[in-house]
Amino acid sequence: MLQPAPALDADTVDFQSADDCVKDESDMNRGFYTVLAAQFLSALADNALLFAAIALLAQMSAPDWQVPVLQQFFVLSYILLAPFVGAFADSRPKGRVMFISNAVKIAGCALMLAGVHPLAAYAAVGLGAAMYSPAKYGILTELLPAHQLVLANGWMEGLTVVANVLGAILGGVLISDQASAPWLGLLVLAGVDSRLHSAPELAIAVLLAL
Repeated sequence: MLQPAPALDADTVDFQSADDCVKDESDMNRGFYTVLAAQFLSALADNALLFAAIALLAQMSAPDWQVPVLQQFFVLSYILLAPFVGAFADSRPKGRVMFISNAVKIAGCALMLAGVHPLAAYAAVGLGAAMYSPAKYGILTELLPAHQLVLANGWMEGLTVVANVLGAILGGVLISDQASAPWLGLLVLAGVDSRLHSAPELAIAVLLAL
């Protein structure tokens, strides 16, 4: 015969009030907000760079099949490198791993700007993104106590979604002729000898600065 479930004693259940959540948020240290800002800018640049790379392929009159291949590089990087990047992130301080990962992504952007084929250069960016992913979550445990991790992960995921959306918008704006033409014209008038001769190249340079 089924027995009724015992009633929960309110005194023994740990409910977190809204005031407690606000207090947890205010207690988060500066290092967490630095990581949050770095993750936002990283995700923003990653998504905007995809649009710039696609525009660069179109400028090169690349075959149509290269665009979907380019779009899958991030997915393939995560799948193929998953067994290795986690161990790499665990073997070193997470802050250092994030620095190395961003350096790899910057190198990928620089290669693309230097004339390396976008597929090869974007592969390097995908490598950096795959290395970055486990570190950005692992560093939270180094910065915050256990009771703040749920809130911290919520902030991390929420800002990442916002950065993904804004990155797509930013990428579309940067590769447009309306946005790039004045700046490219200014470089010509200033007599600056650079590799920035088109909207995609200017977009990549802007993202490299981020």
